[in-house]
Amino acid sequence: MTGWLWVAVGAAVGAPARFLIDKRVQGLYRSVFPWGTLAVNVLACLVIGAVAGGGAAEQAVGIGLCGALSTYSTFSYSSLRLAEDGFGFLAAANVLVSVTACLGAVSLGFALR
Repeated sequence: MTGWLWVAVGAAVGAPARFLIDKRVQGLYRSVFPWGTLAVNVLACLVIGAVAGGGAAEQAVGIGLCGALSTYSTFSYSSLRLAEDGFGFLAAANVLVSVTACLGAVSLGFALR
């Protein structure tokens, strides 16, 4: 299978997984804080750290699945909305926790290889 097809297959799994995980996690907490987005981004960082440099696995899982699973745009939008809605502390916490947790997760994934 060619590289772009591996990416497409991974993305076809990652996008619905993002939707399902986000909704499930957010439903558990019932909070204005974007717990679901944080969860999918940390999971994607852990996985991509574990598969980086792995040829076809990196294409399907790292680029396709993790690319579709993680969501920088939703993270950014959620942070902005929190700030605009008067939750400045939660907006700042979302940025700090997301960046720290995602860097930690990708480092852990890399260490687990």
